[in-house]
Amino acid sequence: MTTAESAPAPSGTGDFDLGALLAERGAERYELHSRYLNHQLPRMLHTIGFDKVYERAEGAHFWDADGNDHLDMLAGFGVMGLGRHHPVVRKALHDVLDASLADLTRFDCQPLPGLLAERLLAHSPHLDRVFFGNSGTEAVEGALKFARFATGRPRVLYCEHAFHGLTTGSLSVNGESGFRDGFAPLLPDTAVPLGDLDALERELRRQDVAALIVEPIQGKGVHESPPGYLRAAQELLHRHKALLIADEVQTGLGRTGDFYAYQHEQGVEPDLVCVAKALSGGYVPVGATLGKDWIFKKVYSSMDRVLVHSASFGANAQAMAAGLAVLSVMEKEGTVAHARRTGDLLRTRLAALTDRYELLADVRGRGLMIGIEFGRPRSLRLRSRWAMLQAARKGLFAQMVVVPLLQRHRILTQVSGDHMEVIKLIPPLVIDEEDVQRFVDAFTAVMDDAHDGGLVWEFGRTLVKQAIADR
Repeated sequence: MTTAESAPAPSGTGDFDLGALLAERGAERYELHSRYLNHQLPRMLHTIGFDKVYERAEGAHFWDADGNDHLDMLAGFGVMGLGRHHPVVRKALHDVLDASLADLTRFDCQPLPGLLAERLLAHSPHLDRVFFGNSGTEAVEGALKFARFATGRPRVLYCEHAFHGLTTGSLSVNGESGFRDGFAPLLPDTAVPLGDLDALERELRRQDVAALIVEPIQGKGVHESPPGYLRAAQELLHRHKALLIADEVQTGLGRTGDFYAYQHEQGVEPDLVCVAKALSGGYVPVGATLGKDWIFKKVYSSMDRVLVHSASFGANAQAMAAGLAVLSVMEKEGTVAHARRTGDLLRTRLAALTDRYELLADVRGRGLMIGIEFGRPRSLRLRSRWAMLQAARKGLFAQMVVVPLLQRHRILTQVSGDHMEVIKLIPPLVIDEEDVQRFVDAFTAVMDDAHDGGLVWEFGRTLVKQAIADR
């Protein structure tokens, strides 16, 4: 048996060289994914010409293998709130690793989780406690469990077209059938239209509803809850002894120009709030479920229940350090106000184009969460091309815009959802006016091409062939 005296000493850094490994095998990236991971991802990237090789990144920009600068309007689906490799977050992670903390002993109380909870709750004055997990979907799972246990009721309401994650519980409150298909049976939850208070009240009268979970601005399609809806829904829920859960995984931490998106509406105080994504600083996965004191005390009602809801890697030191650094940067650099100003500028400049382009139907959103929607054009020439794409697959025109934005203008964006003619812009919150104008200029060039019948439509024919082949 190996004893403490005979155990080998740590080998230092010489036995593993990450840089050498990447230099040796990095060129195999797409082949490795095809062989060992989701094989459809490289296939999709090859098809639309997104199979780039990116070498490094900083802030709202990254550079490909040829040294070309790309503007990031996607932020890793919202994870990179402060952009990539913010120096304060990097230093915090170096510091926490160098501290060699006795992390995750499971039977002590380290200071970093308490400090991060305190900092988060300072932005959430009506909430009292935090549970730390590892992702947005895990934050939602925690909120669903807490709401059911606290109310003693089984059913959670969610909004049509909602997205709350892809694990089984959060999938049960996912409003898109494409994600749910084939994974039944799910939990007995019920969809209601976003903004429909009558539908909400009908369900609440059954007296089996634990909560309504809602994104103040839906990620799929960038649809904002109507003015007054959250406040009225909260009052209805509380009247029927049910809870309001705000999913701020994507909209939180400054994305919409307020720290939380629900704060845009006066008097809204959710019982549970889910955050993740930007809290990570883009480095260490983290999720948090914030809630009222009475809910936590009901769930953790005795010492026997101390681990009734826990996470093996929850509240780890690296994640807590990243979260503390993120909040410190946001407070000191005025990130939320910057996102509001920059978002207003971007949205205003894009909205000014709606009269110029008949294919551009709407520009909406708040802060740096913006949806650009395309619609059926008026002229016969464009209408026939639009109809061709719609017959093959709804959403192809939006993809036709996304592709030349990357291939010709080196700007990364995303289509907002399957079968949607909407592009969603969720850039790092640190983009500046120069970045805004770069995007507007590129978008204008692509829309000019689409209306003139240029290369955009050539790519459209490729997408149509692919859509038909996939049927």
